[in-house]
Amino acid sequence: MKETAVRSSIENDVERLEGLAVKLDALVRIPGTRLTLGLDALLGLVPVIGDTLSLIPSLYVLSQARRLGASNHAMGRMGFNIGIDYLVGLVPLVGDIFDFGWQANIRNTRILREELGLDKEKTALSDQRGPSK
Repeated sequence: MKETAVRSSIENDVERLEGLAVKLDALVRIPGTRLTLGLDALLGLVPVIGDTLSLIPSLYVLSQARRLGASNHAMGRMGFNIGIDYLVGLVPLVGDIFDFGWQANIRNTRILREELGLDKEKTALSDQRGPSK
């Protein structure tokens, strides 16, 4: 019973992180396309400062992954996604376009869910973006 409660608490924490990831990476679908736009891409329109500000919630997701027990390998993959997002995001125009497709926060919450062995069908992301891939 206690193990089920702990697992439920972890599931709730991951779902909360997924909700944050959706806000950052896929808050609004662009009409007539499959493209989504999130706060990360909007902040990225402000050179350097916007990309640096969007780094803060990404690092929060990473810190929560560590707290939830993600392995060093998973943390490395997640850190790589954040680093690529930040570095490419610093390049004017190219970084803004890149943000549409890369979606580091969604990638990272998928890595976390996989790492923790949580059910992929029950995700905040599947509600927003269809079944997880």
